[in-house]
Amino acid sequence: MSEGLSPRQHQRRTKIAPADAEGVRAAAQMLRRGGLAAFPTETVYGLGADATSEPAVERIFAAKARPANNPLIAHVASLDAALEQGVFTEGALELAKRFWPGPLTLVVPFAPGAAVCEAARAGLSTIALRMPAHPVALALLSAAATPLAAPSANRSGHVSPVTAEHVARDLGSEVDLILDGGRCPVGVESTVIEFLGRPRLLRPGGITRREIEAVLGERLHEEAGEGPQRSPGLQKSHYAPRARLRLEAQDLRAGEAGLDFGGAFEGGENVLDLSPSRNLKEAAANLFAYMRELDARAPSCIAVAPVPREGLGEAINDRLRRAAAPRPHNRFP
Repeated sequence: MSEGLSPRQHQRRTKIAPADAEGVRAAAQMLRRGGLAAFPTETVYGLGADATSEPAVERIFAAKARPANNPLIAHVASLDAALEQGVFTEGALELAKRFWPGPLTLVVPFAPGAAVCEAARAGLSTIALRMPAHPVALALLSAAATPLAAPSANRSGHVSPVTAEHVARDLGSEVDLILDGGRCPVGVESTVIEFLGRPRLLRPGGITRREIEAVLGERLHEEAGEGPQRSPGLQKSHYAPRARLRLEAQDLRAGEAGLDFGGAFEGGENVLDLSPSRNLKEAAANLFAYMRELDARAPSCIAVAPVPREGLGEAINDRLRRAAAPRPHNRFP
């Protein structure tokens, strides 16, 4: 149990509060006392804890049933705050200045004397840093006055949450407070770029490969790195609904639900179209919400229409591929 919280506080039902000034103040107080507060970012809802507190961060791993060797992203309120925690190369600094606040995470060496705790970094000599763009997230970071470790606010490996209700359904009383800021607009997690030598794409996300390469003036390195996992979202099975996914589907079979794109399945009562107009930004924003909605209908399988791989399609296809991968039995109770 985290320092400063009573057994009664841990046992109560999770409160969902409006993400107004009063709610942000309450969440910041909870975080400073070692609690867990879920909050919206532009990508997905994050499960926040004081990133400088080992007991608080350990509560994140316990609540999510997350492996301890899977590092967390530390969210900060400004570039100056990030520079206190990590050592930035010229390229990393260029990306931060161009895309922060925004859906970009930078993995850089841990700065000597930095405050983010070892548990948040999974014992690594590197740190993953991001400055989110959502006004509620920025207000909370400012009010808490500390970096916040904040992975997606769901059970580890499950479909990421893009509403407060998704968080409550997945984590229930494991979270002390949920700030309801509405549905997340980007809908897929941040792009993760590693700066340990040549810049390397670890996870495609809300900022496209082309946008990043245009700023850096070079192609991103993609050779598989050896050693420990330096970024979240790299497990073979991740973002998974309970139902099995069938990718690149050209039609619907009996008992299946359809995750469509551009009207490939020609409609149906058990079909949701990520973007009838084939807009990849719209498709990314709808991806996790529609996966959850179809999964709740308990289909035998979810058939997924082909989605182009360029631009945001790279991130969408990454999530779909991991969601369709074989997963451990009984992962989601």
